[in-house]
Amino acid sequence: MKTLVCTTPGHFEYQEGIMPQLTPGHAIIKINRIGICGTDLHAFEGTQPFFSYPRILGHELGGELVDFDDAPGFTKGEAVTFIPYFNDGTCIACRMGKPNCCTHIKVFGVHIDGGMAEYVSIPSYALIHGEGLSADELALVEPLAIGAHGVRRADVQPGEFVLVVGAGPIGLGIMEFARIAGAQVIAMDVNQNRLNFCKDKLKVHHTINAASDDVDAALREITSGDYPTVVIDATGNLKAITNAFQYMAHGARYVLVGLQKGEISFSHPEFHKREATLMSSRNATRADFEHVIASMKKGLVDPTNYITHRVGFDGVKDDFEGWLNPANGVIKAMVSL
Repeated sequence: MKTLVCTTPGHFEYQEGIMPQLTPGHAIIKINRIGICGTDLHAFEGTQPFFSYPRILGHELGGELVDFDDAPGFTKGEAVTFIPYFNDGTCIACRMGKPNCCTHIKVFGVHIDGGMAEYVSIPSYALIHGEGLSADELALVEPLAIGAHGVRRADVQPGEFVLVVGAGPIGLGIMEFARIAGAQVIAMDVNQNRLNFCKDKLKVHHTINAASDDVDAALREITSGDYPTVVIDATGNLKAITNAFQYMAHGARYVLVGLQKGEISFSHPEFHKREATLMSSRNATRADFEHVIASMKKGLVDPTNYITHRVGFDGVKDDFEGWLNPANGVIKAMVSL
């Protein structure tokens, strides 16, 4: 069984892996699609928190269920995806219904080896029915669920102005689900091509280029002087995260979906006078995965908009570094097995 291992930052090696054997409470999946996400790119760069090497990357996956134990309702051969955040089920977070931030969480492809392999074994409780979606769509459910979870954390209401900072794949998913929630979405990025994508493909009506526009003036004009009541960061960039504190309306909620390694600081008086709320959003829950799948099936989200680059599994090692270059216009690279 072939695997692709990130041995050290900047280096991949194809290696022969051990074919997984069925064990109690687990399922074996034949992988046929792997979406490349920011976590994979950051791991390759050496900038991903909570990471060690060597590691098999990959957690945006679609595949075929080969065998399983203790997975009632599933059938061999069906198309599936799965929730790649494995929890202990007993910690305080799990007992509160938040397995996405389990105190002992093991994220597939981050804390443990992931899906850049021909076959994987996962806990059966993580399985998600394919619901008739294509292999490409199934591999895109997880990153879209990240966005859906961030929107749910913000409790976005119809008619609210929601500023999404960062128009990468996660930010785009946040925009989609903020729109589905009825919000008026404002996209902000420093990459004009990404902002054009937001307008052309996602029908986002308001875009701001943080590198060239007067951000404050643009926000005041769009919101009639009120500023956004929801701000969501999807950059993981310290400067962007810090700047966005000044973009909040009084009473606003600020949700950090993006993650960076350092500390953040902000003016306590400015934050306090707004009675603002600061939240993090980590991973996603089964409810978010189900919301994404239902939205795909209703045609509210077109996942194929996101796929800009395709490669076979044997070509990943050669192509991967190029996906880090913004000039190549990568939204989502999709790997086929």
